[in-house]
Amino acid sequence: MGDHKEQPLRVGAAVRRRRRALDLTLAVVAERSGLSVPFLSQIENERARPSQSSLEKVADALRTTAVELLAAADPACSVDVVRAEDTEPLLEPRIRSLVRGHHQMHASEFTGDHDAGREFQFRNDQLMYVADGAVEIEAEGRAYRLGRGDTLYLTGGVRHRWRATVVETRLVVVAVAEHIEAVRDKPRR
Repeated sequence: MGDHKEQPLRVGAAVRRRRRALDLTLAVVAERSGLSVPFLSQIENERARPSQSSLEKVADALRTTAVELLAAADPACSVDVVRAEDTEPLLEPRIRSLVRGHHQMHASEFTGDHDAGREFQFRNDQLMYVADGAVEIEAEGRAYRLGRGDTLYLTGGVRHRWRATVVETRLVVVAVAEHIEAVRDKPRR
């Protein structure tokens, strides 16, 4: 009762809206992402569901993040309950959105490992919390080892990468949405 109606996530429309907002052709996105035009067309028309890696490539080509595309794919509710037993992971390895819809804040739960070589840089601040297992996070030239219950805060703009160091690690990432202007104020003159 009161839960967000469960429907399959349709990321294709969000990809198309973002591509059109940037006035890009499928050919340009294909060139930037390294994916084929037919595959991108299938994604936009909901005939193919991209892997985590493919969605990240599309997001990079569209100058956004996979989290933003997933959030834009889901209608926002003012009150929403995300139940662990009712949600299927969005991508492999398991990534579960903890906040659905286009909101000011996003939260995702990563279970297992991902592309540890991929570097991230978000415009706004984020908090990484290890719910289970352990991770190693590289940021600003240092490696941070975090275990269960540990958190790491990253100011917007900090380049970082992470990897799970224990099987079935669960990492929760909470971030200010990319569409929000939450950057530091410029010094006054």
